[in-house]
Amino acid sequence: MAAPGRRTADVSSSSPAPSPSPSTGRRLLRTQTVGNLGESIFDSEVVPSSLVEIAPILRVANEVEATNPRVAYLCRFYAFEKAHRLDPTSSGRGVRQFKTALLQRLERENDPTLKGRVHQSDAREMQRFYREYYKKYIQALQHAADKADRALLTKAYQTAAVLFEVLRAVNVSQSVEVDQAILDTHNKVEEKKKLYVPYNILPLDPESTGQAIMRYPEIQAAVYALRNTRGLPWPKDQDKKPGEKNTGKDLLDWLQAMFGFQKDNVSNQREHLVLLLANVHIMKVPKVDQQPKLDDKALDAVMKKLFKNYKKWCKYLGRKSSLWLPTIQQEVQQRKLLYMGLYLLIWGEAANLRFMPECICYIYHHMAFELYGMLAGNVSPMTGENVKPAYGGDEEAFLIKVVTPIYKVIEKEAERSKTMKSKHSHWRNYDDLNEYFWSVDCFRLGWPMRADADFFKTPKDAYLNLLNGENRSAGNTHWMGKVNFVEIRSFWHIFRSFDRMWIFLILSLQAMIIIAWNGGTPSDIFDAGVFKKVLSIFITAAILKLGQAILDLIFGWKARRNMSFAVKLRYILKLICAAAWVVILPVTYAYTWENPTGLARTIKSWLGDGQNQPSLYILAIVIYMAPNIVASMLFLFPFMRRFLESSNVKVITIIMWWSQPRLFVGRGMHEGAFSLFKYTMFWVLLLATKLTVSFYIEIKPLVQPTIDIMREPIRTFQWHEFFPHGTNNIGVVISLWAPIILVYFMDTQIWYALFSTLIGGIYGAYRRLGEIRTLGMLRSRFESLPEAFNERLIPSDANKSKGLRAAFSSRPKASGDERQKEKRAARFAQMWNVIITSFREEDLIDNREMDLLLVPYCKDRELDIFQWPPFLLASKIPIALDMAADSGGKDRDLTKRIKSDPYFSFAIRECYASFKNIINTLVFGQREKDVLAQIFAVVDQHIEDETLIKDLNMRNLPALSKKFVELLELLQKNKEEDLGQVVILFQDMLEVVTRDIMEEQDQLGTLLESAHGANSRKHEGITPLDQQDQLFAKAIKFPVDESIAWTEKIKRLHLLLTVKESAMDVPTNLDARRRISFFANSLFMDMPNAPKVRNMLAFSILTPYYKEDVLFSLQNLEEPNEDGVSILFYLQKIYPDEWKNFLERVGCKNEEGLREDEELEEKLRLWASYRGQTLTRTGIAMPFCCHCCSCVCSKRDDVLSKSFGASGFS
Repeated sequence: MAAPGRRTADVSSSSPAPSPSPSTGRRLLRTQTVGNLGESIFDSEVVPSSLVEIAPILRVANEVEATNPRVAYLCRFYAFEKAHRLDPTSSGRGVRQFKTALLQRLERENDPTLKGRVHQSDAREMQRFYREYYKKYIQALQHAADKADRALLTKAYQTAAVLFEVLRAVNVSQSVEVDQAILDTHNKVEEKKKLYVPYNILPLDPESTGQAIMRYPEIQAAVYALRNTRGLPWPKDQDKKPGEKNTGKDLLDWLQAMFGFQKDNVSNQREHLVLLLANVHIMKVPKVDQQPKLDDKALDAVMKKLFKNYKKWCKYLGRKSSLWLPTIQQEVQQRKLLYMGLYLLIWGEAANLRFMPECICYIYHHMAFELYGMLAGNVSPMTGENVKPAYGGDEEAFLIKVVTPIYKVIEKEAERSKTMKSKHSHWRNYDDLNEYFWSVDCFRLGWPMRADADFFKTPKDAYLNLLNGENRSAGNTHWMGKVNFVEIRSFWHIFRSFDRMWIFLILSLQAMIIIAWNGGTPSDIFDAGVFKKVLSIFITAAILKLGQAILDLIFGWKARRNMSFAVKLRYILKLICAAAWVVILPVTYAYTWENPTGLARTIKSWLGDGQNQPSLYILAIVIYMAPNIVASMLFLFPFMRRFLESSNVKVITIIMWWSQPRLFVGRGMHEGAFSLFKYTMFWVLLLATKLTVSFYIEIKPLVQPTIDIMREPIRTFQWHEFFPHGTNNIGVVISLWAPIILVYFMDTQIWYALFSTLIGGIYGAYRRLGEIRTLGMLRSRFESLPEAFNERLIPSDANKSKGLRAAFSSRPKASGDERQKEKRAARFAQMWNVIITSFREEDLIDNREMDLLLVPYCKDRELDIFQWPPFLLASKIPIALDMAADSGGKDRDLTKRIKSDPYFSFAIRECYASFKNIINTLVFGQREKDVLAQIFAVVDQHIEDETLIKDLNMRNLPALSKKFVELLELLQKNKEEDLGQVVILFQDMLEVVTRDIMEEQDQLGTLLESAHGANSRKHEGITPLDQQDQLFAKAIKFPVDESIAWTEKIKRLHLLLTVKESAMDVPTNLDARRRISFFANSLFMDMPNAPKVRNMLAFSILTPYYKEDVLFSLQNLEEPNEDGVSILFYLQKIYPDEWKNFLERVGCKNEEGLREDEELEEKLRLWASYRGQTLTRTGIAMPFCCHCCSCVCSKRDDVLSKSFGASGFS
């Protein structure tokens, strides 16, 4: 149970502090009382709740400690003094421990910080630091336009205000006057601090107009509309300066002043309302004007959705809503905004009351009426003055006078539940309290709410009144209890909750037994005698209905005191009617037979033998079934039932009252006609199959054996006879039929499982659900992912051709299609890489797997080929090399493999193209270029003629690959001292190509001899060194000027040549595989077209949080439990691969290396919390949503294609 919390702003007192004295104070050890965040013991977020005012001071101390430890010491000392003034007796929870621990730290840090002080006094030291801070952090950021710098500037102004507060206290204690320059600076800071306030998304202060987000027309339109405060009656204390009263004020400020809402609640809901209006405005008005004005349609759409439940509540209770609009058209928009702002402010400050939506409706109903009265100038009949809010506009009046009393009731009921856990009918939860407002009786609370109302009473209050001897009326001491429903836990709920299914199965069983007993074929039902017997099922139905009415009465008994008279009357009439039909139907049935037997004959003998009248029984059946017939008709037409259930017309209400009690929730909640048709057909087929199988396999085969057993009486029994006075061997018959009856009732679940699997499988295949189930299937379908991604998740262009014109257009668009392909591929590549990078950040994959999964960030235009992720091409090149080496001049197997696996061809083409590109990039000598050009020309000609393997010797191709891999490794190091090895590798590769692979190419030998030139001549003497120029010796550009594209190319080619594992193993982490498969599957599902992020529907994320650890502390991680197992050890064993990936990411070999750095310790806590703390996992989902939206709309197409590259996807 969370108390009605308030969000306290960072405010600090400006009163002078007493003289700092290190010897003042008491000692204690601080224990955290506000949740363990795993941070410092003096973190500003974990101070006791009664000392929240010192939180900003401690926050500043932590911030400046690294820059000036003495100033941080003085801040903490001032915080201690202020804490002592706020709670001199240390009566608050955790205050004594906090003070003692803080004092211990002050005594420990006094001497070390005093030695590091620059000036001789603390006063001068504070003044010097204040000046430096103002110049460094405020003046340098004052003209920044981006949001990040502005956020820093806002924080800097708050820090400067706290520093001045400490500075003044220190100066007063040491009798030192503050310089006038510092006072002037402080005045500027105070002025700016009022403008630069903290915000969530929108900086709405007057100086934020230059911010990028504030320049959106829809944002400006919403802000301008909210700032229309013309004609509002401001309070007198804000009306002293008419020229300034509305400066920077808006409608929510006026509501705060009139109703007493919290300041931070107003700030939050202001952003909330602006974003809601802006979001709907841009959807309603895609093309905004230069002069933005809030669209009335957008305003009405937000208002309709916001007040949907409130209007439904008013209609249900028969009350007119308080949403009165003025007759003057110019004031309508302002009034609507005031109504919406008031509702959001109530909701934002309601705390636990948010779980009671109709309670909020009650509060809003009265406050909106007060708002209307103030704006209309109505006069109160009680005071004779203008209408004013019942609870006034004092600071936090709404929280203290409205929310807190209702919260106290919730708190008392929750405490009562702890003492009476089993007796859940003796205490009320949120639903029970909220149901009080489903009745007109809720208006007995009045406004302002009466403190002695039944709603605020608990059994404990009534008991205390009796102990104190207070003589109060029963109405004042009565505990209201539960309103509509009191749960009674019983196994009979199995029958009561599924009564229609039980009744159907029992009646069907009776009908099948009758038919099987009288002929055995379904067509026998048309026989008059059999048909009369089958009609007896209505008598059984009446008996079952009587049992149902009795159960309803039993289960609603404990709520009888709070039931309305109409509900009580319904329960009684239901019971009476059910009992009456149990009598009427058997009596009329007895008169359908001329010579009845059994019970029918007995009944007829009681009432007298008269003529048989079957029409009387048929008439009784028609009357009995009339409500069910009407219900069936309404079932077939859900729109009619929806209208009738939501109607407040008395006649309709009475008719619907008989079918079900009238409740606020659940009315009119019905599926559409087509969904209902599908649902009905599913159950018709299921039950028809079930009954057919049951009749022919379970029921009919037992009839003849039962008849035979009943005809042959058993005289002697070897065991005890359970029915000694029974006739027709009834005991044997029961033992024969009992298992079949049980199977008959239970096999419905089996049939449901079979039909659900069959229909669900067909439906899933039709909707393409789970189309990609394994990574092997993902690899085979990967080529279609870019197109599916752009089709599903990227908004289509506004000027895209549609209709017949696009269908019959024959204009060629080849070049445009190629450009569109590149754009689509670039978009998908960006998102795919973001996903893979996030996997690495979450330690689901290691560095090697990330390299295999990433798409190249930059397209290599020189290659002019498709570049797929390396995990699709892994092991293709080594296999191709081995097959070529073992081919023996025959290319049949390799060609067959290339045709069967398209990625085989992609890998070979990319590897050869990259090989050529790297070689040509490294070599700059003309002779060497000529040699290489001739070699590549020969290879290209053989490729074109498809004679590469036949005419060239491929046995030494693996040797060439090995040399080239060594070259790539040297290129990755890129060290100048490796130049000699690079030259030798080039010469080795040239020798392998010319002597081993192209051994029969005579023209290459001639070319090589001519390339050597003078070196090929014979010399009689020793040639000087400068004239002995070997091939490639001075023609290699090494080291290379590295770039991102070059580094990616080298790394990627190295992976293609060296990775020999199957791509099925990447990634190895099961969660990473699940996420990739889910993402790929979602692209093929049927979903609506994606709008632009700017036009998307707004959504909110609420994270329940109460006394939960957000992050593990190191102590939590290392502390062993009763079994001697620590949390960290457990997580390491549960997630061994992720632990290994984490160590690789942070650059540590073992756990001990993490203890050497505070930053690594923080990462360790985050790693453990992401896997062991539910709240942390929930929290990181929110920035994931934001990151996803920013990825979708972060870059324009033209910039994207240039900076990211098309990546070669088709």
